[in-house]
Amino acid sequence: MIVAPEPLMSPQELADYLAIPVQTVYGWTRTRSGPVRLKIGRHVRYRRRDVEDWLILQQVEVSAAKL
Repeated sequence: MIVAPEPLMSPQELADYLAIPVQTVYGWTRTRSGPVRLKIGRHVRYRRRDVEDWLILQQVEVSAAKL
């Protein structure tokens, strides 16, 4: 059984998914930060699982003492 690959997200789709301006996503490309990106020809694409992994790393721990 062949499993279809997951669809890739464009920078605009990533921005929509995260509810941020697309210029922020383009900024990540320039600064080499943000989620792992794939370069396909001239196009930048993102795997949803890479975005989810990156989001987990962005979580901020809040100590109980600061609450």
